[in-house]
Amino acid sequence: MIDSITSGTGRRPTIADVARAAGVGVATVDRVLNKRAAVRRDTAARVLAAAEAIGYHGAGLLRRRLDEAPAEKSFGFLLQRRGDAFYRELAAALTGATRGLTRLRGRPVAEFVDDISAATVAADIAALGARVDVLAVVAADHPRVTEAVADLARRGVAVVTLLSGITGPVAGHVGIDSRKAGRTAGWVIRHLAREAGGVGILVGSHRFLDHELSEISFRSYMRECAPSFRLLESFSNLEDPGLAHEGTLELLKRNPDLVGIYLAGGGMAGMVAALREVRRDRHIVAVCNELVPETRAALVDGILDAVIATPITLLAERAVEAMADLVLGGAGPAAPALLPFGLFVSENLPEWPGRR
Repeated sequence: MIDSITSGTGRRPTIADVARAAGVGVATVDRVLNKRAAVRRDTAARVLAAAEAIGYHGAGLLRRRLDEAPAEKSFGFLLQRRGDAFYRELAAALTGATRGLTRLRGRPVAEFVDDISAATVAADIAALGARVDVLAVVAADHPRVTEAVADLARRGVAVVTLLSGITGPVAGHVGIDSRKAGRTAGWVIRHLAREAGGVGILVGSHRFLDHELSEISFRSYMRECAPSFRLLESFSNLEDPGLAHEGTLELLKRNPDLVGIYLAGGGMAGMVAALREVRRDRHIVAVCNELVPETRAALVDGILDAVIATPITLLAERAVEAMADLVLGGAGPAAPALLPFGLFVSENLPEWPGRR
């Protein structure tokens, strides 16, 4: 019995007595009393209950500490394929940013979707949204996805999009400026290609709005500034390295005058593998997204010429801060947060593994 710990002794209960009664360590009671480090709210409540039960003189202070403790909120993150190094790095950054919040206690819940079909993504949005207080997603724009987001909004769970927006009722968006990214890729190919010729374009899917805008902007730049180049029909690889590999090989086979390739989406490892397999006398200027092990090595080896990279740490911080605003009752950002992207070539690679 809790009240038997000091009964009959006539002595004043101590922190050690509270710890024994609560089933925790003395250090945990000390952290609650003196706010030395975060303690789970349910643990702090158990410490308070034990203190009150044994008549600990500091119970009033413990109650004030409990009242002062920031609320705990669950932050959900639904990302794309777990096997992709970019998404694993993004998950780690989002988790770290959530745990680093000071104005509330954030509990990160990061999950991955390997099957990126609209039906699967929509179902996973609904399932994860039911378990968290706020949700951030990477998803293609599709009626099923937007309806899943709208249903969460009706139930009071705000959704923030990452990397690519959707047309549904989202509470915020954080990503890079896809228009500038596409035009930058065009600039690279125009200036590095040794002669005019065919230029191939790969996208993950045109339902990813950032891929669509990147392609439109790339084509716009090339029409305006490099009209002598021949722009080919785009190939959709569904963010799959195998399909990107196949699409790149097909471009090389069908277009002997190919001088450039722009991959505006995922599947970078597949494109890199294809370019490594087909060594040609003619140099093909290749630009893709995200600095991951495969693209970094390809820059060093001269297989890729430039990589347009999302600032992962900054994106995670901005997204988590926006989500914290939402769960604390704010209205969320008034406009999408478009972040500056990195442009990497072999000569300016940052130290691995991190980038800011």
